[in-house]
Amino acid sequence: MSRPAESVVHGSKASAKDLPSVDRLLRSPAVSELVAEHGHTLVAEQARALLDGLRVQALAGALDVSAVNAGALQASLAARIAQRLAPRMRRVLNLTGTVIHTNLGRALLADSALQHLLAMMAGPNNLEYDLASGGRGDRDSIVEELLCTITGAQAATVVNNNAAAVLLTIAAMARGKEVIVSRGELVEIGGAFRMPDVMASAGATLVEVGTTNRTHPADYERAIGERTALVMKVHTSNYAVQGFTAAVDEATLAGIAHAKGVPLATDLGSGSLVDLATYGLPREPLPQEMLAAGCDVVTFSGDKLLGGPQAGLIVGTKEAVGRIRKFPMKRALRMSKLPLAALEATLMLYLRPERLAQDLPTLRLLTRPAAQIRELALQLAPAVGEAVAPRFTVEVADMQGQIGSGSLPVERLPSAGLAIAPAQKKGAGRALDELAAALRALPLPVIGRVSDDRLLLDLRCLEDAPAFTGQLLALRAALA
Repeated sequence: MSRPAESVVHGSKASAKDLPSVDRLLRSPAVSELVAEHGHTLVAEQARALLDGLRVQALAGALDVSAVNAGALQASLAARIAQRLAPRMRRVLNLTGTVIHTNLGRALLADSALQHLLAMMAGPNNLEYDLASGGRGDRDSIVEELLCTITGAQAATVVNNNAAAVLLTIAAMARGKEVIVSRGELVEIGGAFRMPDVMASAGATLVEVGTTNRTHPADYERAIGERTALVMKVHTSNYAVQGFTAAVDEATLAGIAHAKGVPLATDLGSGSLVDLATYGLPREPLPQEMLAAGCDVVTFSGDKLLGGPQAGLIVGTKEAVGRIRKFPMKRALRMSKLPLAALEATLMLYLRPERLAQDLPTLRLLTRPAAQIRELALQLAPAVGEAVAPRFTVEVADMQGQIGSGSLPVERLPSAGLAIAPAQKKGAGRALDELAAALRALPLPVIGRVSDDRLLLDLRCLEDAPAFTGQLLALRAALA
């Protein structure tokens, strides 16, 4: 008995001849609406790509006829356009336990910084216009007075990040000459930023003194010579040297350098503007302390412990900062109006120190009590358990987070969260990978960390719980 011809209804396969041309597709009423909304260029581009993909399927005998009807083509095209227009930079929920996460955008901006940024971007502003005189202004003036007030510096300038601040400082003050640095401070901060390479890029000659673990005042005294233009200290913010160690403090080093007519610069990296010990956190050196100790230049970041946008802040004496500001490289490294507006508003918060832990998101998250975080975990555990059952189990667990971005690397923040484990040990690694992928694929991606055969969701940085719980149905569907 011969087989009946395949039905052209459900389950039929379409041929390449069943596909419309690009022009015909664009002229269809449904697609015409897309053209009116998005313009001909984008819609035509995506229509061509869509039809090319369907043609490949058709030639392989794998294209269902239902995919080529007018409604299906319009829906597929609309989905492609939406995907093409979707931003690549997206908001995520940081449940890693690392508060200042380099890969997740570092410090969160305060509400006042966001409002000021939007206000300044909505129209023209006085970025480089002196409202008092009606003449040309200097963008440094927007934040210089604030920085000087907070740190006690004589002068200040800003560039686009702290790597740029270090590079500019060395180039302006020591190009063609020597810079003395302890061997124990030749750091790499990530992204191929190595202090010896920065020295070379700035046109300075590195002179190493001391050893990896011990450097003494006499090491600096012997190294300073006629070609020495700068003595530099680098705060080892992203690692710790412990045990048999010795280092020269800034006050002692300033005396040695100044006695021979050489300026002293120090890079604090993720420098804080307030004493973190006041809030029960490990202490970091302050720019104010470095200036009081006699440093001529202090550099530090804006988007780490300071809690602002990406920026490299340079404070110090009028003479040193003046040289840095006038160096030709400064223009290439200057801050744009967006982060500058956010930085100004962030620095304003430091004029009200009693409110800082409330108004500055970074400090607020760092000081969040572990008991409060655990209470949140207890509230969320039942709903999360239901969403991931029966493939996974959920329990509330104490956790150890960290500050992040190279700040106080050996210190841990007591925290709490949800520990999600596969119900079956066999294939546990694959199951955890699938769970992590499902969390990342949510409309508002959730980023946790895998440790000890569990996926950990540290809740220290979760302030908007409904944004998380509102996605649990989607998570359940993804794991079904």
